[in-house]
Amino acid sequence: MSFRADHLLGIEHLAPDEITTLLDLADRYADLNREGRRTHDVLAGMTQINMFFENSTRTQASFELAGKRLGADVMNMGMQTSSVKKGETLIDTALTLNAMHPDLLVVRHPSSGAVDLLSQKVNCAVLNAGDGRHEHPTQGLLDALTIRREKGRLHRLTVAICGDIAHSRVARSNIILLGKMENRVRLVGPPTLLPAGCGDWGVEVYHDMKAGLEGADVVMMLRLQKERMDGGFIPSEREYFHRYGLDAEKLALAKEDAIVMHPGPMNRGVEIDGVIADDINRSVIQEQVEMGVAVRMAAMDLLARNLRARRGAERAGVMV
Repeated sequence: MSFRADHLLGIEHLAPDEITTLLDLADRYADLNREGRRTHDVLAGMTQINMFFENSTRTQASFELAGKRLGADVMNMGMQTSSVKKGETLIDTALTLNAMHPDLLVVRHPSSGAVDLLSQKVNCAVLNAGDGRHEHPTQGLLDALTIRREKGRLHRLTVAICGDIAHSRVARSNIILLGKMENRVRLVGPPTLLPAGCGDWGVEVYHDMKAGLEGADVVMMLRLQKERMDGGFIPSEREYFHRYGLDAEKLALAKEDAIVMHPGPMNRGVEIDGVIADDINRSVIQEQVEMGVAVRMAAMDLLARNLRARRGAERAGVMV
């Protein structure tokens, strides 16, 4: 199996063969989970610490469940009431964590680059559960696994990513991953919600929703991230839904077998019509949640293997 990374900080640092290796393993974990064979011991004797400086029900629950299914000792640190709130720096937090000797550290942080900084200060494998506007790699990977299982492949597809792309780390991870796997990526949204210079990213840019969805294999809707907005990016939610919300009329322009995705949480009637979100023939939103556990199991499994190999080599006095 080809997976060389010591940490999972972003998709940007993964080669296509590493992405395929992780998805292949996640595919097997997804099947085992569906069969009810949920007890594994690949992380037995290892400690996983989840540090969420931002609230996230789905991602934290998914990482916790993934670790427990693999046999890890899982601890959730309540960062909202931690010493960080009392003025402790991120580096001091890292030194404190090192003293606990964790094996896997899962971090979500509002500042871009914070997870990378932590990875440089701790002696364990670090997984990025979302940092600022930078990346959310496991979301990109679970989206990729969902697409591959539904469409039978992860290449030469037309994927329309729609909505608040400017504030979305999910969009960034998906753009990078889908590009690495040779897909045609379209960014669809109002100019105020598209990053400056995004036309230079090897993607197609559309301001008209209907034109952007025409002939798409995958329609990925994004949440309006109001908590990251500091001004008037849209005239009103009603107007936004009229122009950029996914409804039956707009979806009809995509391919007949196009799938609909959303990373959650959804704002029904703002970025997506509730009927579309619940359509079992088109929507794979619940499958995305399911694949999230499998992808995080695979990521921690692969990182733990590399960590064990590195520690074993260090004990033997071998340079790694």
